[in-house]
Order: sequence, then C-alpha cells, then structure tokens
Amino acid sequence: MSAIDDLIAASKAAAGGREAAAGAAADTAIIFCDRLVRIFSVSGVETQALQGLDLQVQARELTALVGASGSGKSTLLNILAALDQPTGGQARVAGHDLLGMGARERLGYRRSTVGFIWQQTSRNLLAHRTAAENIALPMRLAGAGRAARRHRPAELLDLLDLGDCAHRLVTDLSGGQQQRVAVGVALANRPQVLLADEPTGELDSETARDVFAALRTVNAELGVTVLIVTHDDMVSEHVRRTIAIRDGRISTEVLRRTQTDDDGRAAQVAQEYSVLDRAGRLQLPGEFIGALGLRDRVRLALEPDHVGVWPDRDPEQAR
Repeated sequence: MSAIDDLIAASKAAAGGREAAAGAAADTAIIFCDRLVRIFSVSGVETQALQGLDLQVQARELTALVGASGSGKSTLLNILAALDQPTGGQARVAGHDLLGMGARERLGYRRSTVGFIWQQTSRNLLAHRTAAENIALPMRLAGAGRAARRHRPAELLDLLDLGDCAHRLVTDLSGGQQQRVAVGVALANRPQVLLADEPTGELDSETARDVFAALRTVNAELGVTVLIVTHDDMVSEHVRRTIAIRDGRISTEVLRRTQTDDDGRAAQVAQEYSVLDRAGRLQLPGEFIGALGLRDRVRLALEPDHVGVWPDRDPEQAR
C-alpha cells in the first residue's frame, strides 16, 4: 500500500471514529449540538450567526455561556428553547430533535422539557398576578390538576426563599425577588433543562448574587440542568464550566475543580482550554495571535506530544 493509500485509510478511520464518538455523545448528553448553523437573511443580505457550532452539556451540569454581542450565544439559546429553528446541523435536547419537531411538539417541549428565563422581568411575569399565581399559570396551560397547582408553587417559593411572597403581587416585589419568582415559573412543569438569558443583567451585584444562588439551589436540589448566558463575571466564575462562544462557534472552555494541597488546604483551580470542533477547527486566543503576529497562514508541525504553530516564516527562527 502506498503512502497516499495509508493517508486515505487513516483519514477514513479518523472520520469513522469522530462519527462514532458523536453518536455516543448524542446518546449521553442532555444538550447536544453538532455542526449547528443559523443563517439570517435581511434585505437579501445573509448573516451566519452560528457557523458549525458543536456543544455537549451533560445532565445536572451548571454551565455559563459567555461571549461578546453578536457572537451567537443568544441565537443558540433561542434554538435550544425552540423559540427559533436552525438552518442546518443537529440539535437535540433531552432526546428531542429540534430540527424535526412540528409546531405542536415544539409547544409541548417548551411547556414541559425546558424552562426559560428572560433578562427582562416584565417578559417573565404577569404584573397583575401574585407570585403563586404566576407559577401556577404554566401548570394550568399544561393541564395540571388543581391540587398540583396549589402545592407546586408553594414548594418552589419555599425552595427559592420566597415563601412569604406567595400571595403578594409581583409588582410589589423587588427586582431580585421578581427574578427568583421567574425561576419558579420556569420550573413549574418540572423541566429537565433550565435556560437563562442574562438573568442578572438588570440587577445590582448583591441582588444578582441572590438570583445566582437560587439557580445553584435548583440545580443542586432538583437536579435540573442549567445553562446561563451571561456577561456577569460573578456568575461565570462560580460555575464548574464556562463556555466561550466567538464568531458563531465555541472557542474556549474553562473548567474549575477543587484541588487539595499536601497540607490539606482546598483551593479552586481553573484551567482554560481551546475547543477543537468535529471539523478539526481550533480558535486561537486573540492574545496568542497578537503576541506572535499570526495572520493569513501559519505553519504547523506534529511533534510526539503536541502540535507546534508558527507564523509564516522559517520555523527555526520562531523557536
């Protein structure tokens, strides 16, 4: 067999391995996106908001999604909530194929599989209803019985430290209390996944801390998977996993863990990773690109335990 034949065989084997890995990931991840594309067309001009995005989130994870305006993070969240439809690729949440669902299935999905929290409290709640009534409303729409509509709001409000607010109009509550009631509304029908779009964006830092504590509580106590889009460093730095999106693709992830030293002292350790997607694309951090003057073309070299990247000049000069 020639060297070219060897290369072709290796390429096919690698592709087969990636497909098998993707299939296994789709079976285990509660949120799974594969080469997800979303194209918007306005006045004949196309904008590609998502450019082959890959994402996996496991059940019970508490994850933050960060990125600059226009990076695609809100587009992704709207697709996962079945508020928007992707142009291509795959997207599955809790076993639901988001590209293959009809209108009726999408409505049922939004009522029972996912809960959604908007940044603006006015979009989450009905002003002329009490906190308990707001939580009971999605249950009524889903066909829940009267007893359930009485007990579930009380349980959730107690969990969110709002038990004494059950019969107060939401207009009489503070912004932070309203957003915690919104968490209860999103959880009313026992969804598997909770999606939050900048839930602390309109709150001061102390109030935002209370809302984030509520999200951590429901994640820990109810086992619901939580994905938060945020610009808030307090939020993104207090989750185990922070995912950064740039130019419509996942660019980096930060994973945090508790590490104990030789003296028994525990400390949080954070490690940042670049993300290699299924097409083999890797986004280098901007500071790396600037420091080495990388542009247009770069040189690559496969070493025994790493890949070297150099500017487009003699690699020996770059060492």
